[in-house]
Amino acid sequence: MNIKRIVFNPLRENTYLVWDDTKECIVIDAGNMSAAENRTLSDIIAAEGLKPVMAVNTHGHFDHTGGVKYVVEEYGVKFACSKKDDFLMSKEPSSMYGLQCNPVPEIDVDLDTLDTLKFGTTELRVIKTPGHTPGHVSLYHEQSKSLFTGDTLFRESIGRTDLPGGDYSWIMKSILEELVPLGDDVAIYPGHEDSSTIGHEVLYNPFVTEVLNNEINYKG
Repeated sequence: MNIKRIVFNPLRENTYLVWDDTKECIVIDAGNMSAAENRTLSDIIAAEGLKPVMAVNTHGHFDHTGGVKYVVEEYGVKFACSKKDDFLMSKEPSSMYGLQCNPVPEIDVDLDTLDTLKFGTTELRVIKTPGHTPGHVSLYHEQSKSLFTGDTLFRESIGRTDLPGGDYSWIMKSILEELVPLGDDVAIYPGHEDSSTIGHEVLYNPFVTEVLNNEINYKG
């Protein structure tokens, strides 16, 4: 499996192109917000000879959905996301954090209804990881031990839980009960900043270590 990270928009969001030998690809968290960023995405897709087959989102925040409409319309593909996050995705442009938010198309594939997501010869496990948002999911490729964590787990940090629909106990439960058990050698590809591994986060992520060391009870 091949992974290409592209950093988009003022919030420096990580968009991922993921493909296999068939050249079918998915676009995870299309954060491209401008015409220039749209061209960058399409130029990379063309240079790699890829065929997009789906726009897939870990969650519904605007910095991760800014390019979904472009991907869906440009390549004639469906949009997959949890419908629990539908309330976060305005159907008309709006302003948030001083930024203009692009409209988001209707969800075609509800990730709440799927255990796996398939394209080409690749299968990703859909892991429900609420906390940053109610419908947040992570995507796991077992063969390569690659985990797309969106805004649930970052390198030495976690996603915010003070935004609408966020919950600290949920996000910690997601991390500790769903992601950590996947194993220390699993590589994580987060929605912002650099990649990491589960093993690194178990040792150096302060939000994780304070629970594992019994310094705090995340269940409240």
